This record gives sequence, structure tokens and C-alpha cells, in this order.
Amino acid sequence: MKKTLLAVATLSIVLAGCQSTPEAEKPAGVEDRTPGAASKPAPSPTTSGVGSSSPSGNPLKDPSSILSKRTIYFDYDRDDIKVEFVPIVEAHGKYLRENRGAKLLIQGNADERGSREYNLALGQRRSDAIKRRLVVLGATEVQIESVSLGEEKPACVEHDENCWYKNRRGDMLYGGEY
Repeated sequence: MKKTLLAVATLSIVLAGCQSTPEAEKPAGVEDRTPGAASKPAPSPTTSGVGSSSPSGNPLKDPSSILSKRTIYFDYDRDDIKVEFVPIVEAHGKYLRENRGAKLLIQGNADERGSREYNLALGQRRSDAIKRRLVVLGATEVQIESVSLGEEKPACVEHDENCWYKNRRGDMLYGGEY
């Protein structure tokens, strides 16, 4: 009997210690869009190169902006984003997060090696890899479409490693560019 009471007492102490009280959730911020309300200032030049100081004010068209870089290259038979291209993808993720009306088409490509079907699947995996990373960075699924062109749109037509490298890519095109 004493063992049963001791077990029940121990169990209730343990369970009481596991209880937690939920923290109050903070309400989401609301942007004031009434006419005459102060608007968010345009992005300024940053060290990441996402902002723009070009005369047109469009960082996507400014050659000095990282956003003007739109091609991600892949290793042979791979669909993971190489470390050297992560800053480019991050900059586009930030741009899409801050510009919800922007639309992006990602075209996955492959070199000529492999069957047509295999290259279409590989191109799709490459474009999907870029899309997944952009969504993780704050873009929305509806902003991005990922497609595969397989080996059908080569950037280079020679039959050597240098050329094949140029064809193993994902191209990012914003609305109005495709």
C-alpha cells in the first residue's frame, strides 16, 4: 500500500512538473494602407547588393546589384545548390519576401548527357531546389513557378566539360522577362 501511495505521489509530482502554461501570442503587425499614410521607404543600397542606386531604381536591372545575377550552376548529375551560389539565392529570396507582387519563373536545365527523360527530371529537380530555398527564405509558393527544360535550351553547344557546365543550370526570370 505504501509503495502504491509513493508511486502515485511521485507520478503526480512528475506530471505537475511537466505542465506548462502557454505563452501569449503576439498579434501580427498590420500595415496601414490608408491614403496619406506614411509608406515604407524604398530599399536602399546594402552590402548584400539587394538595394539599388541605379537611375531606373530597379535592382533587378542594375548590373552592380547581386539581383542581376540570375543563373545558378550545378555539378554533374546533382541538384544541390553550391555554396558559391547561396548568396545569389538569398538575395533573390529577400527580394521576393519584400516584393510580394513579384513573380519568378525558374527554368531547370541539364547538359546533353543522359536520356531526354532523365534530363527533364534532373532539370525539374534543379528548379525545385532553387524554389524550395527561396520559399525557406520567405518567398511564397504562388510567387514562384519551377519548370524543366531538360537539355532543350543549351547555353553552349560544344561537346566538352566547359560547355556542359554552362548547361547544368537554373535560370531565374522575373515577370515580364519570359
